Amino acid sequence: MPFSGIAIGGLSVGETKQEMHATLDLVTPLLPKNKPRYLMGVGTPEDLINGIARGVDIFDCVLPTRLARHNAAFSSDGRLNLMNATFAHDQRPIDEACHCYTCQTFTRAYLRHLIVARELLAGTLCQFIICML
Repeated sequence: MPFSGIAIGGLSVGETKQEMHATLDLVTPLLPKNKPRYLMGVGTPEDLINGIARGVDIFDCVLPTRLARHNAAFSSDGRLNLMNATFAHDQRPIDEACHCYTCQTFTRAYLRHLIVARELLAGTLCQFIICML
C-alpha cells in the first residue's frame, strides 16, 4: 500500500530487550528502505541507539516526559533523580558532554532548585535533554 512510512508497534510492552532487538532484526530488513521506519513507544537513550542501529528512523515515547514529571533526567551515565540532596550544590550540567540547551545553560543544582520550588520549567528542561545522542 502507498503509505508514506511504516510503524513498528507492540514492542516495549513486556518482552526483554533481547526479544525486542531480535524482533527488530527480523522485521526491519523486510521493510521498504525508501520509507521512514517509526518505532512506537520506545524512548530510553539505549533503546534509541539500538533502534537506530537496526534501521529505525523515528521514535516517540512518553518516558522522557514522565521521568521529567518525577524529577529525573537521562544522562550518558544513566538516569539521575534530581531530588537527591547530593545535587543541591552540584554546579555541573546534567551531562558535561552534551550540547543541548539545558546542559549548556543550567546546572544540576539549579534544576533541583526548580524542582523543589515546584516550577514547571524544571520538567520542561529535563524532558528535552538529548545527552546520549
